[in-house]
Amino acid sequence: MAKYTEAVCRLCRREGVKLFLKGDRCYGNKCAFDIRSYAPGQHGQARKKLSEYGMQVREKQKAKRIYGILERQFRNIFARAERQSGMTGVNLLILLERRLDNVVYRLGFANSRSQARQIVTHGHIAINGKRVDIPSACVKVGDVITIGETSRNKECFKGMAEVLAKKTVPAWLVLDAQNVSGKVDRFPTREEIDVPVVEQSIVELYSK
Repeated sequence: MAKYTEAVCRLCRREGVKLFLKGDRCYGNKCAFDIRSYAPGQHGQARKKLSEYGMQVREKQKAKRIYGILERQFRNIFARAERQSGMTGVNLLILLERRLDNVVYRLGFANSRSQARQIVTHGHIAINGKRVDIPSACVKVGDVITIGETSRNKECFKGMAEVLAKKTVPAWLVLDAQNVSGKVDRFPTREEIDVPVVEQSIVELYSK
């Protein structure tokens, strides 16, 4: 599957907002966005007035970059959101939150979504006791996400229980720090999805 392999800090600068793509580094004083918050490139500091269409594109790009997916996959998720009852924009964000790599990140098993994607791809995550290596897998209510039994002794997962004990997870997830596992208690509401995206602009963009 295709993925973005270039420097990710320039993505935050391009969108003009922190996307927290590098996990803990984004909260420290080494964050590139705090040093240079203007857009990358020769004309990055020039003031540009965006059209309505331009603002809609930027909202779509932000959502894609936050969740780490490319255009075709994003469009497919949007089409699925359109088929569901309710508000398409909210459905879109809920579907993005239900991705396995995002849930692994939200539970604190990884410091960023890209790291969570790598953990899933390498087969370290299990859903209801069954190993799953597809980051885009969509979790359901009642699903239990754990670190695989054969992976728990690996260096990167040692001491994770102590780290998770200090972790606060979204209200729609239940974290069992001692057993390094989490459960999907329900689907999130729009108010619980803390991403700086105006989803209605994405809906308007794809409705043209």
